[in-house]
Amino acid sequence: MLNRRSVLLAGAAVMAAAPALAERRAATRGAGRGKEAEQSSGTPANTPAGPIDTAARWAFISDFNSGATLLDKDADVPMPPSSMTKLMTAYIVYSALKEGKLKLTDELPVSERAWKMGGSRMFVQLGTSVKVEDLIRGMIVQSGNDACIVLAEAIAGSEEQFVDQMNAKAKQLGLTNSTFKNSTGWPDPEHHMSCRDIATIARRIIQDFPEYYHYDSEKTFKYNNIDQQNRNPLVQKGSADGLKTGHTEDGGFGLVASSQRTGRRVIVVLNGMSSMHQRAEESERLMDWAFREFEDVTLFAAGDVVDRAPVWLGSMATVPLVGGRDLIVTLPRNWRRNANISVQYDAPIRAPIAKGDRVGQLVVSGNGVPAMDLPLLAGADVFKLGLPGRALAVLSHYVAGS
Repeated sequence: MLNRRSVLLAGAAVMAAAPALAERRAATRGAGRGKEAEQSSGTPANTPAGPIDTAARWAFISDFNSGATLLDKDADVPMPPSSMTKLMTAYIVYSALKEGKLKLTDELPVSERAWKMGGSRMFVQLGTSVKVEDLIRGMIVQSGNDACIVLAEAIAGSEEQFVDQMNAKAKQLGLTNSTFKNSTGWPDPEHHMSCRDIATIARRIIQDFPEYYHYDSEKTFKYNNIDQQNRNPLVQKGSADGLKTGHTEDGGFGLVASSQRTGRRVIVVLNGMSSMHQRAEESERLMDWAFREFEDVTLFAAGDVVDRAPVWLGSMATVPLVGGRDLIVTLPRNWRRNANISVQYDAPIRAPIAKGDRVGQLVVSGNGVPAMDLPLLAGADVFKLGLPGRALAVLSHYVAGS
């Protein structure tokens, strides 16, 4: 008979990392306390540490390493993404480069449509050709709508066909609240993304195309004798290494930014703010908050044996349970006071068991601690006993109660 077994692990197994983490916490204690006291006007966002006010109408903050959600305010609501749309355009351009369909040194022709495009521009000239690398800088640093059109037409033949690629890629990447109508973010009532979707595409750019991500951190770019500044206030201050800003009348002022500090990377997406000044202040405040209030914790390394579960009619009496990878979670810095960490599995586990089979789960819960279920795998093969061995095991179980 199978029994559900739960083993509490809130003690020594997890606390092995405590000295190093305490050292890191001591090093950051007191940092940014002035900004912590500042209250941003607006309705609260949900966080594992409790509600926090933000002036952003839509907001989402996530930890890059663990994927944990640190802040959510209508993060799945479709909204006007403005020029943050250009992240999807960039993703497709980078894909074309990686697949050899484009080269950074290729020169692409400027059409009349691209030349006439309004809004933010890199000021390409009709009848000229522009290097792909310059167009990427024009798109990312200068937020050039004209650069996007040139790239879209070169890759897909027309912007309309490029938009089809954008929507197909969105489905492939799991962007469930995104519909694209253009490559630039130009206002359109049917063109939208959610904060979570923007964070997802930002994460995928950093993860999939590290060789091109450096363009996002460039502070200026000069083209056609016109020197323009990167509009991202966190990039200008050196407190982020990307990615994009945006603004439309319906969407307000928005920003997606990423920063890496002491081995952690955080992605912040905000939209619906009232001014460039508010966008700069709010993005810096919430980026600092995310690093100050949370930490990445390695609960177990890939090869660590978390527990040993009893086996029924197997060649071994127990099977080791392992994470199979480093189990990294992002938790509030006071998590040790409130966390309950347990291993759950159906005991005994019936043989045969193949190494790598999912046989249990690590459950993290507690007041102020994000609930998580992490898979635990069999760390070894356990073969089923032959008939004589099974008979002996059954007899032993009923006679000795073992």
